[in-house]
Amino acid sequence: MIVPSPVDSPTDRLPARPRRPAPRDVEPKTVGRLTGVDATRGLALLGMMAVHALYAAGPDDRPTLVYSLSAGRSATVFAVLAGLGIAFLTGRRRVPLGRPAREAAASLAARALVIGAIGLALGYVDPEIATVILPYYAVLFVVAVPLVLLPTPALVALGVAVAVGMPVLSHRLRAALPVHQANNHSFVDLATDPSGTLTELLLTGEYPVLVWAAYVCVGVAIGRSRLSSPAVAAALLAGGAVVAAGAIGLSTYLLAAMGGRAAIEAAGTGRDAVSVAQILDFGADGATPTTSIWWLAVRAPHTGTPIEVLHTAGTAVALLGALLLLGHVAVPALAKMISVLLWPLAAAGSLPLTLYTAHVAFMSSPFDVFDAATGYLVQVITVLLFAMAWRQAVGRGPLESVAHLVATWARGSGAGAVPSDTSRIRFSDPSARP
Repeated sequence: MIVPSPVDSPTDRLPARPRRPAPRDVEPKTVGRLTGVDATRGLALLGMMAVHALYAAGPDDRPTLVYSLSAGRSATVFAVLAGLGIAFLTGRRRVPLGRPAREAAASLAARALVIGAIGLALGYVDPEIATVILPYYAVLFVVAVPLVLLPTPALVALGVAVAVGMPVLSHRLRAALPVHQANNHSFVDLATDPSGTLTELLLTGEYPVLVWAAYVCVGVAIGRSRLSSPAVAAALLAGGAVVAAGAIGLSTYLLAAMGGRAAIEAAGTGRDAVSVAQILDFGADGATPTTSIWWLAVRAPHTGTPIEVLHTAGTAVALLGALLLLGHVAVPALAKMISVLLWPLAAAGSLPLTLYTAHVAFMSSPFDVFDAATGYLVQVITVLLFAMAWRQAVGRGPLESVAHLVATWARGSGAGAVPSDTSRIRFSDPSARP
């Protein structure tokens, strides 16, 4: 093993069977961090930084390898892990109604408020540099409030329904809505055009929440499983890979053999500045054009189609499974090497809100005087060194601490004074980071 496995979790020690809640005065033992989860998040952070800092196209005007691997996938890994973190925050089980539900709602809403405020404060950032994900991320935390009340089978079924059905519904609805204008949302936007801002966050923006809720469903369901088990990790790797590969095959079949690409090219994009080839090669700004129903067959980055959602969700799950499996390597020398390699990624993955915010702010500051490759390398080295030092010396990141403190206060306020004999759901899991 690379690090002690989080078997201290009550749900990992005992058989998976219904059990009575613990008495209210018994605080469950704190769960240890899962290195594989943090390392997955850290790798996604570096991928998002690469999309922002490096050129998307090479000398041949084709997508670079780094862009092809990172675009779309890195952001969706964050969304899936957001759901996983939410599952950890709510005790890795369905939240019962009553006081636990009120506490969960208050805690998640408070985290959403902090994350959203940070995201809106970054509204000045040039969208050509980075489309800030945090306002969308904040709304996802609010959407998660009813999701944590669902049993896991219903959660999985809802996730599949959203992944397949919501892009189709979005395609129909967006035909009557204004085309998304690439911009970052700010407090001014929220104050002057609240309905337009909400519409973009939910439906037409870069990371449309109503579609991306599927990733949160997947993450919450995975977070309730026994992640310390190598069998679960292997199942995540295999299942995710099958879904991701199947989505590629389905898209290829629909676009080629069924004539989907020809139909798309005949219909066009409806926008003079964007060509069909550009969207198929480099992706869209959160959703495809509505000129043809065949657009729903593409899997380019940030197109928000059923196939793209299934592919990126499968990729995220497979990546998580692979990195969790690395924690079960039995050969001592190899395990030690893996531990050394994963530690910087895991440290960065434990401070995602702080590091992402610092990265976006740096990219939009006069301090970024580097060329693309040098600037990215400087940022990666700085992020990893800072994360390792901070994690070792302090622990929770600065912005993560703010979110934690506000959520803790809100949880106490949300509990109210209504007496209850149900156990308090644990929200203090250190693995659950916003």
